[in-house]
Amino acid sequence: MLVLIATLLYQPLRFGAFYRLPTEAEWEYAARAGTNTAYYFGDNNKELDKYAWYYANSNGTYHKVGQKEPNPWGLYDMYGNVAEWTLDQYLPKAYQNRNSITKNPIEFPIEEYPRSVRGGSYLDDNQDLRSASRMASTENWKMRDPQFPKSKWWNTDAPFVGFRIVRIEDIPSKNELDKYWGEERP
Repeated sequence: MLVLIATLLYQPLRFGAFYRLPTEAEWEYAARAGTNTAYYFGDNNKELDKYAWYYANSNGTYHKVGQKEPNPWGLYDMYGNVAEWTLDQYLPKAYQNRNSITKNPIEFPIEEYPRSVRGGSYLDDNQDLRSASRMASTENWKMRDPQFPKSKWWNTDAPFVGFRIVRIEDIPSKNELDKYWGEERP
């Protein structure tokens, strides 16, 4: 079902297709790129400078995508630079309740906060950039949003968060769409 995880700078969008955020499981699968180590390049975080912008080398800001080495599947900036939204509600113990036969798990959001963010950012330490590392969103990320009510997506105080998108081969049914977007969608 999963066709594409793309950075918008490198892949054109196709109209009439279904796009969404990746689930946490899809994001981690893409980040690991067939590996089972802490980072797709191994377990030694001393090599991280070649692959990611993070606290030690970013000068406190994000950078143009593609300046570091890609993972084995050719995906750039899976670690660091900006952390990436996923579709899942952040549940601290979600992975403790799963077993090895769970297929494409997802925690469909039931509340606005927290949502799961993956990959770490230019503000994070090296251990926060591991493939399995997760972070929870907070309301503070949009404190200066001038809109009333505040926008779900305008994170004025979170320049360290971005996103990738996934394109699904078949457009989901109405029931499946409602799971992703809720019954009240634009």
